Parts: sequence; structure tokens; C-alpha cells
Amino acid sequence: QVQLVESGGGLVQPGGSLRLSCAASGISFSIFAMGWYRQAPGKQREWVATITSGGRPNYADSAEGRFTISRDNAKNTVYLQMNSLKPEDTAVYYCNAVWGLVHWGQGTQVTVSS
Repeated sequence: QVQLVESGGGLVQPGGSLRLSCAASGISFSIFAMGWYRQAPGKQREWVATITSGGRPNYADSAEGRFTISRDNAKNTVYLQMNSLKPEDTAVYYCNAVWGLVHWGQGTQVTVSS
């Protein structure tokens, strides 16, 4: 049974930082591409960042230069370090795992507000 469990969300002031984690189980983690998406209230889910099985990252324009995606295959975990957070980054953040099929986590809320 595949499980992706996100953690690390919360309330942060503008300009602050958060690190999200997504722990995977039930998959051969190292062969999966892992990604982060987000969904703000009233908006469609949007892509934030992806990291390939080989460790190559890619970022949406909104994340480039502020967010860093990384993975630890020994811990079956993917991370999203978010710096210089803005109110428009407020959303539920989801991780996914892709290898043929796509698996999703339940999400973690990130709120950027003063």
C-alpha cells in the first residue's frame, strides 16, 4: 500500500521559511520522480517543483530562486525548503510520486500571513 505523508506546514510571517517533508512508504522510492504541488483556495492545483530519480530538480517560475527540492533516498523522503515566503504562497501543499502511476499525499497547509 502506497503512502505519502506530508509534514512541516504551518503559519509563517512573510519573508519567513518553512521546510516541508514527504515520507513515502510502499514504493521503491529511489526510482520515482517526486514532486510538490499546491492548491490555494478557489484555485486549481499547480505544480511547484519536481526532482527526478537521478536528483535533478525543476521549478515553476513562482518557486525558482526561493524554493529548493531535495530527496534522501535512504529515508524515503523528499523535502521542499521554502524561503522568502509570500502571502501568495499560502496553499495546501501536496507531494506526489510518479513512475507510470501517480500517487498523492493528503497535503499540508502552509499559511503566510502577518
